[in-house]
Amino acid sequence: MTWGNLTAFLLSSFVLAMVPGPATALLVRQSVHGRRAAFATVAGIETGVLIWAVAAALGISALLTASEIAYQVLRITGVCVLLWLGFQALRGARAAAAAPEPPTIGSGYRSGLLINLANPKLGVFAISFLPQFVPAGPGHQRDLLLLAALFVVIDTLWYSLIASVLSRFTEWLRKAEVRRRLERLTGVVLIGLGVRLAFDTTR
Repeated sequence: MTWGNLTAFLLSSFVLAMVPGPATALLVRQSVHGRRAAFATVAGIETGVLIWAVAAALGISALLTASEIAYQVLRITGVCVLLWLGFQALRGARAAAAAPEPPTIGSGYRSGLLINLANPKLGVFAISFLPQFVPAGPGHQRDLLLLAALFVVIDTLWYSLIASVLSRFTEWLRKAEVRRRLERLTGVVLIGLGVRLAFDTTR
């Protein structure tokens, strides 16, 4: 792997990390409950990214493109996870007048993990993204694993930055009207992403 390829990979990874998606929406919602809840969610999100990145580097996630059944099962699971989290947020909007009940560290971690682990698009993306920067030849898989680790580090830095910024506004985010609007917006976004995934049959 050349320095040019590595530089291109790092720049691309930073740009991709900044693109908002389901994980970003979930993190914003969890940040209402404070710094610990936000970083527990980040840990779950990045565990999911790590699993997909390593699976792509080892060639395991290629099963998603090879097996229609495997892909569709994971896609339906992803739809269910997004819809469930979305409806949880909408339910939270209705109860926004009450003091927010902080989730456990474990529940924040599990939500972050599920939202990425059940996302087949992330698996397919990892398969198509990482190999672009590693030429075939000796050390190919080693370089893929290195890029997988770097991608997770960059993604973690970005989401940690978001969590740190949001944690400074915890008191404001906990205001009933702000929470109501935030929960409603997050719910609509997650449900919308779930519906889009449900009708998106491309890989």
